[in-house]
Amino acid sequence: MIGYRLHKRSSFDKEFFRNNFIDKDLNWREREALKSVPSLFTKEILDAISAITYSENPLSLDSLRKNHSMDNSVHTSSEENEDKMVPGFGHGTWIGKGSKALNDTPEMLHERSLRQEKRLERANELMNDDSIQKFEKAAMARSRSVDSAPLGNYTIWKNEYRRGKNFEDMLRLMQDQIIMARVYSGLAKMTNNLALHEEIETQLMKLAWEEESTDIDQQQRVLDSIRDMGQILARAHEQLYECKLVTNKLRAMLQTVEEELENTQTYITFLTQLASKALPDAIHCLTMRLTLEYHLLPLPMRNFPRRENLENPKLYHYALFSDNVLAASVVVNSTVMNAKDPSRHVFHLVTDKLNFGAMSMWFLLNPPGDATIHVQRFEDFTWLNSSYSPVLRQLESAAMKKFYFKTARSESVESGSENLKYRYPKYMSMLNHLRFYIPRIFPKLEKILFLDDDVVVQKDLTPLWSIDLKGKVNGAVETCGVTFHRLDTYLNFSDKHISDNFDPKFCGWAYGMNIFDLKEWKKNNITETYHFWQNLNENRTLWKLGTLPPGLITFYNLTQPLQSKWHLLGLGYDKGIDAKKIERSAVIHFNGHMKPWTEMGISKYQPYWTKYINFDHPYIFTCRLFE
Repeated sequence: MIGYRLHKRSSFDKEFFRNNFIDKDLNWREREALKSVPSLFTKEILDAISAITYSENPLSLDSLRKNHSMDNSVHTSSEENEDKMVPGFGHGTWIGKGSKALNDTPEMLHERSLRQEKRLERANELMNDDSIQKFEKAAMARSRSVDSAPLGNYTIWKNEYRRGKNFEDMLRLMQDQIIMARVYSGLAKMTNNLALHEEIETQLMKLAWEEESTDIDQQQRVLDSIRDMGQILARAHEQLYECKLVTNKLRAMLQTVEEELENTQTYITFLTQLASKALPDAIHCLTMRLTLEYHLLPLPMRNFPRRENLENPKLYHYALFSDNVLAASVVVNSTVMNAKDPSRHVFHLVTDKLNFGAMSMWFLLNPPGDATIHVQRFEDFTWLNSSYSPVLRQLESAAMKKFYFKTARSESVESGSENLKYRYPKYMSMLNHLRFYIPRIFPKLEKILFLDDDVVVQKDLTPLWSIDLKGKVNGAVETCGVTFHRLDTYLNFSDKHISDNFDPKFCGWAYGMNIFDLKEWKKNNITETYHFWQNLNENRTLWKLGTLPPGLITFYNLTQPLQSKWHLLGLGYDKGIDAKKIERSAVIHFNGHMKPWTEMGISKYQPYWTKYINFDHPYIFTCRLFE
């Protein structure tokens, strides 16, 4: 039959070949194969095939086919009820037994034609030499990627280990062995194979000891341990391996590790927040020494010079509320050192009675050059009492103390890490809320610049007093981006008091460096507005604790945006701030948990803060700051 096809292929032209064999219902795969196989035969073989297939030979294939087709036609005509095909209708119209003709629709014929063309196209692609080479290369690449390592070698780093064999690769191999050893140890105990379980546990202890060792001969001992563990794992595989059991054991180990990791991260968050809210021992030491010296100081020597400047509205006044001596000194020193005319700058520093002596003594011993400074304690403000200030009443309430100091809440790591930031001790101090009473504290001033104690001043701030606030009370740098630091981040808009009065997408701004127009403050009754909202939030339903949410409410539509160069935030949590951006900023703010005076401070930012500390000062040197 092959010879017959070859004879026909060599005898007729291509068009006749196609028509002739399609009429004989030749399969498309045969046709494509016939295009390539003639070269397999010599001319002598083709001549022999031609003689055999000559149509006049009674034994030829044509004669046999004709006789066979005649018999079939006679047989078919005698059976009218048998299925038959109507020719000349594309692929044909079939008539079944006792059935009407089922003609193919033009759509079906078109689909068949498209399928035929796709088959031909695919066949040509497969027979292309380039395609064959491409498939061969892909097969060779796949064969090389198959790892023929014997069963029992469970390290996913085995290829790297065999190539490199450096000490780090060996440790990674050992760590992988430890994972599989723990799997088989559990399976051995589960199947009561206690001898193998004990052997694996012993080897695990040995590997753990080698992992922690730092001896000179450690590398050779690690190799020996890896070899011994490999032999044990091979035996364990022969005795215990079952795919389902090993998979379940690995899944259980993974789940356990994930839970431990989550608990560890929660605990780290808790400790991080706790550490950030505690003063280092060196600052406690400094505070105690200064307090002792202050009480030994005679009363006449406790007064600050240039008191006449404290109420002069023509000078540049600063408000600073702090209980951290060292942080307050950095704020004052950095401002004075970068001021063009320090003699025109006046610092109003307010602290509590616990730190009043230390704060006063520090600035009496280290006056800020020609600038004026005055230290007060807020307990001396007789007007500031619980009947006047709702926040002071709330801070003294039993409910607030329970929220802050409830033992069960404090001992719970999960709830503690979530709520510790709202139980910041700073929020319990009235110092944090004095910013809402600035006109009462300094009644004769017209403008004042408020600074937090975790900022550093790098430029002259004098131009801030000449900025036109356009009738607004507060001048601040906005902090909102596309979707963050807007009012809905800080306030509970599910409460109607909030949703009915404020826009959730209104842009937020930053505390830490704010220029206040105290005339406009009094005109807009800012303090009374603050009291109104603070009374509504007694149960902490409108916002959590802190001063920024009530500030956003109190100064709503009363804040004039300042250029971003005046105030840069994030140095207490963002490690990716560009150094050029820091250098260009007038005030940099270490807001966040990583304060520069703690060991948690971001090391690359700390020099911006420590450059304003005199480490040769006898008190700082004695208390061993940053040692």
